[in-house]
This record gives sequence, C-alpha cells and structure tokens, in this order.
Amino acid sequence: MTLERIALISDVHGNLTALEAVLADIDARGISRIFNLGDFVGKGPRGREVAEICRERCEVNILGNWEDFLLAPEPDFGREAVGLMWWRLQAWEQAEWLRTLPFHHDFTMSGRRIRLFHASEETVHRRVRFDHDEQEFLGLFQNTEATGFDSPEPDIVGYADTHDPYYETDRGKRTVFNTGSVGNCMSDPTPVYVILEGEMDSEEEAPFGIQWVRVPYDAEAEIAYAAEVGMPELTEYIYELRTGFYRGNLREGEEPTYHRKR
Repeated sequence: MTLERIALISDVHGNLTALEAVLADIDARGISRIFNLGDFVGKGPRGREVAEICRERCEVNILGNWEDFLLAPEPDFGREAVGLMWWRLQAWEQAEWLRTLPFHHDFTMSGRRIRLFHASEETVHRRVRFDHDEQEFLGLFQNTEATGFDSPEPDIVGYADTHDPYYETDRGKRTVFNTGSVGNCMSDPTPVYVILEGEMDSEEEAPFGIQWVRVPYDAEAEIAYAAEVGMPELTEYIYELRTGFYRGNLREGEEPTYHRKR
C-alpha cells in the first residue's frame, strides 16, 4: 500500500507573499501535487502573478466566483467599480484562462469518491457557511447541471469560498470540509491549506486523512507592496490581513465579526 499526499489551496486573492510561503511549506514536505479551488484574484494586489504561478504549479485549477464576475466580458460593478476595475485590469493577462477553468474536479482516494468545487454544488456564487442546515449539507453531495449527471455522487466534498476552514461528517460516512484561505483567511488570518492523504485512484478502502496546515508569513510586506502600487481599498485590505475580520465591519455601526456578510 502506497499513500500519496495532495495539497489543496484556495482563495489566494492576489496575496503573493502568502502564496509563496504556503508553496514553500508544501515543497518542504515533499508534496508535488497541488489542487487549487479558485479565487486567484481580487482583494490583493497581485492577481496576475498569483494566476501565473498557480497555472504553472497546480495540477488542477478550479473556477472561483471572483474569476467568474471580475473578468466577465461585460461586468456590472456598480458603486464598487473603482477597486474592482483595478483588480480586473491587473489580472487581465490571465483572464481567458481563469474564466474558462472547470467548475469542479472529481477523483477517488482510498475507496472514497471525492469532489472539489469552489462554493456550492450549483454555482460559484452561492455561499455555504460552516453553520449550514442539514438540507444544505446533503445538497453538497448532489449532482447538478453545474457538476454534470454522468459521474457517481461523491462521498467527500471539499470546497472553499467562505475563508472558514472546518470539517463535518455524518453516520452515512459523508464528509464535508472547507480548505480555508491562503491569502485572506477569516478569524485566524494565518494562511491555511489542506493535505489529503490516501491511496490515489484506489476503489478499495484504505487509510485516509485530512490535515489543515497553518503557515506564518510576512503580512506587513504584502501590505507595503499594496500601498506602494496604490491599490484601492487599502484600508480594508489591511484590516482583513491584520485582524481576520471581514472588511464590512468597517462600516459605521456594525459589530466586529469574522463572518463575511455578502
């Protein structure tokens, strides 16, 4: 029996300093296979660079909600146009590749059917939080138009989007986990990624593991670069990187919470 490890990263959001720290940790552990669950761009100053590195280093790259709306052919940004347009232009060289990434990725490990997607089984724009109800939990395992109906439904679902890492299972051995975020993690703002370990492509039950890894990095260096290049919404970015609270809390009258409200 040969166990293999796969690193899962997500939600780098243009934070190149955090990505480089996480990739260095992955390399130090001797892990060569990396799957990325989306949201390469937006919020941070180097979406293009992040996309270029992930295109080269990651075996699997999945569409995120930011790629889908930020790089749309005819976006409607409304009142938030200044920051969104800045991030759009910064990442535009990678736009065609990012917008055409697959919605999900299915594979088998240690006799378990695993499905990875960014946010939900239906769309990259519907958020499933860690405090979801049973209906949302069970829905994550369903085949939909977005996932296709040709493959068996999964036993394990891994997703991202909320920036809140967590693990949940039921008596039917269905398992859901969230990778958290490399570049913009909520609560504890330290970058986090997941390691899956098991027998790759094996239909037979075998030992299987899920591990979360926190990787310290120089957040102040990332902030300094964002300030140097004049990135919009810098105050909000600094707030999130330093505190792990969502930037919406900066609005007058809102109580601090690390859960994002939109």
